[in-house]
Amino acid sequence: MRIISRAPTRVDLAGGTVDIWPLYLFHEDAQTINFATTLYASCTIEPRGDKRIRLESSDLDLSEEFADLNELRKAARYKLSLPALLVRHFAPAGGFTLTTDSEAPAGAGIAGSSAMNIAACNALNALTGAGHSKEKLIGIAKNVEAQVIRVPTGDQDYYPATYGGVNAVRLGPGGVVREKLAVDTEALLRRVVLAYTRAPRQSGLNNWEVMKAHIDGDRRVIRNFNRIVEISRLLRQALEGHDWDEVGKLIRAEWNNRKKNAPGITTPFIERLVALAARHGGVAAKVCGAGGGGCVLFYVRDGANARVARVLAAEGARVLDTGISPTGVTVEKQAG
Repeated sequence: MRIISRAPTRVDLAGGTVDIWPLYLFHEDAQTINFATTLYASCTIEPRGDKRIRLESSDLDLSEEFADLNELRKAARYKLSLPALLVRHFAPAGGFTLTTDSEAPAGAGIAGSSAMNIAACNALNALTGAGHSKEKLIGIAKNVEAQVIRVPTGDQDYYPATYGGVNAVRLGPGGVVREKLAVDTEALLRRVVLAYTRAPRQSGLNNWEVMKAHIDGDRRVIRNFNRIVEISRLLRQALEGHDWDEVGKLIRAEWNNRKKNAPGITTPFIERLVALAARHGGVAAKVCGAGGGGCVLFYVRDGANARVARVLAAEGARVLDTGISPTGVTVEKQAG
């Protein structure tokens, strides 16, 4: 038997970082707006006839092996920390090979690690027969990822990976709720270019600096987030109302406020790409995830995406071919 699980990455349109607990508790009706992409992360599990556990990452070209679950538990460190800690949590009986892969570049800021996390959680859930719900698996994924990166994690990444589509992830004292948005995805895609800067970003570091400033009472950062939360609510309305001009204005406003939170969120190369895109049909742009590198979302005039993509590629960015995935994580069992 072979278990194959696949989950989409995401692009965040507005409201990122505010999804980290407890930041959203300080802002009324906080929400993050994002969509699932057709760039996927995957996890394949193949049971073995012995007790050995082998972990492999195809995209990172890393692997490690343990005699059994007990040896894995006793290891002081791991080459592949996230799958190793997930295996420790699910504690499958018997040996297996677990292989992960990602179509997203490393450090792209489009939640490749979180999508892989959701894919692995669902595959291990199927292997062990644990029977956890989707929401339970989101909780496990979030907590284990925090153990790996050693700073608080946000909530938004796990929902497009789990459910797909265009989402509002609403955050408040009652918990986190994902709401599917009724959006004309074809019209949105005609206005979107996703480009990788070829420079990985460090989400844990950037997010921690901003979070610490917020918790410490930095009034400038708090004001920025108040505005970002307001923009997220308005962006949701514009998307559902198909007001594409307003969508562009709000994405631009979100990015202008986000850049003020901490140094290093943008870079000279990112700013050069944004200025170049603006001369060829670009309306707005924002870094995906925490910033400092990774992917940049360019929002362009209707039909200008091919032209903007060409000039960005000529400048040295890697344009990623993506759509919007209507569904989230899938799990398939194949006979061996």
